[in-house]
Amino acid sequence: METVERLIRSAQELLWERGYVGTSPKAIQVAADAGQGSMYHHFSGKAELAKAAIERSGAELRGAAEEQFAGGGSATERITRYLRRDRDVLKGCRMGRLTSDPDVMADPVLRAPVGETFEWVRSRLTEIIAEGKQNDEYPATLDPAKTAATIAAVLQGGYVLARAANSQEPFDQAIEGLIDLLGAK
Repeated sequence: METVERLIRSAQELLWERGYVGTSPKAIQVAADAGQGSMYHHFSGKAELAKAAIERSGAELRGAAEEQFAGGGSATERITRYLRRDRDVLKGCRMGRLTSDPDVMADPVLRAPVGETFEWVRSRLTEIIAEGKQNDEYPATLDPAKTAATIAAVLQGGYVLARAANSQEPFDQAIEGLIDLLGAK
């Protein structure tokens, strides 16, 4: 793996585990087995590397979600696959955890890929729910955008509940309760 790739991967992991302030350039270099010169050859500094890492995490999250969204089946089946996909629940969502990082949220450049990722997820969910309405899977009164926002909120809230309890059970309960609601007519 090339140095630039190791730097981005290491920054992704450290941002997920420690947040922006807790992720020092030195820690990234050690995790990536890269020297200071290598890091600054590829990136102007920590902020530029963090932006690349956040963008990569967003792209990976969108790619994983699209695997479930683009598959065959009803709207509920596709959303259910997305909600039940394998996750490291107790670590939380890579992107969701960044929303509680004041340094990321205060910097428009770092915040942008986080917001874009969540907007993409809500947009795709809205499209799928609208398809479900057209196919009489959901009631005509269901608002696709509001429902998509609810799904995203339950998913992110499930991570928070699981981390607070140090147990995956609250996450699983939230997800399965949401799936039950989606299947109810």
